[in-house]
Amino acid sequence: MAEDTQLRTIRSDGPRAVPPRASACVVVIHGDGLGRRADVGMEPVVIGRSSDVSLYIPHRSVSRRHCEIRASAGSYRVRDLGATNPTLLNDQPVADAALADGDRITVGESILKFIGHANVEAGYHEQIQHLAMRDQLTGLHGRRQFVELAEAMIADARQRQSPLTLAVLDLDGLREINLRHGHAAGDAALRRAGDLVQERMTEGDVAARIGEDEFAVLLSGRGADAAGVFLDKLRRTLTEPLALAGGVSLQVGVRTALAELGPGADSLGLLMRRIDSALS
Repeated sequence: MAEDTQLRTIRSDGPRAVPPRASACVVVIHGDGLGRRADVGMEPVVIGRSSDVSLYIPHRSVSRRHCEIRASAGSYRVRDLGATNPTLLNDQPVADAALADGDRITVGESILKFIGHANVEAGYHEQIQHLAMRDQLTGLHGRRQFVELAEAMIADARQRQSPLTLAVLDLDGLREINLRHGHAAGDAALRRAGDLVQERMTEGDVAARIGEDEFAVLLSGRGADAAGVFLDKLRRTLTEPLALAGGVSLQVGVRTALAELGPGADSLGLLMRRIDSALS
């Protein structure tokens, strides 16, 4: 980005304005964060590299708080928040500008598309994001989304110097269940595991199905001792028999491991290495 680039405010009094009668959205269509989506409602959507923004884009070209999109006086607007690489609207640098359906917003090296509330494409992107980010069997996050969220949570925990522990559960015997009773039975065991994980999570925790029979939970604000209590309770419940139709009763084994954020384990990769070593 050239240093003599000047920001300008683009005003529009014509048909560009999109009245916010319902939620519009912005979708990342190119670059880091591809497929990520945020709805623009009553609260502004802040886009950036910080862990506490509405739409997180983990790339060095993106400022921590890069820009925001908000509903304002019958339209939607984008406002640059003093980003190092200025926000672009349809390839033009802007300070504050009205948005129209289909506008492209460049944030660092990522490109986002603004989709007005009346555009049926908004519903399409919502479905695509849900399918991409969620495991369809359990409703938990998928591995890709978990990695992105985990990196943000780890960065935030390190900055705040607050406890954070990764807990992993590995179900044993799932293959034998599938062979003996069919995949529907195995799916039932996985769904129950996903439900129990969600029931025992507290605010700030993030859970995902990261493998065929493997689940991960990032426990925010909890050290190894509290995480151990969480895992013990979950393991006891998961190993109870699961009754299915036709008098079939299933029982799975559960292996667990945890790793607390700290010296020598200050990244998701290092936490997972400790988990893998404990489970092997």
